[in-house]
Amino acid sequence: MIVRVRFFASLRERLRCNETEYTLAEGATVADLWAALCADHPQLAELGHAISFAVNQEYVGGQHRLSSHDEVALIPPVSGGVDVRHR
Repeated sequence: MIVRVRFFASLRERLRCNETEYTLAEGATVADLWAALCADHPQLAELGHAISFAVNQEYVGGQHRLSSHDEVALIPPVSGGVDVRHR
């Protein structure tokens, strides 16, 4: 099956890529996709504990099973900005 992978923020900067497609075995999970990405781009492995995943615009965990043509967004932690809670 083929899934579309979108990279955001620091991931996009590290890979110099907004999105790509990956071919995975039927029944593959988000964790399987992450493992494939880390095999192809070892510099991503150190970020694994902090990455959030969304499939078709809904946050999911690593054991979420993917389907052909899913869109998987990889979202690193975001820092900075203004804390508006104390205004």
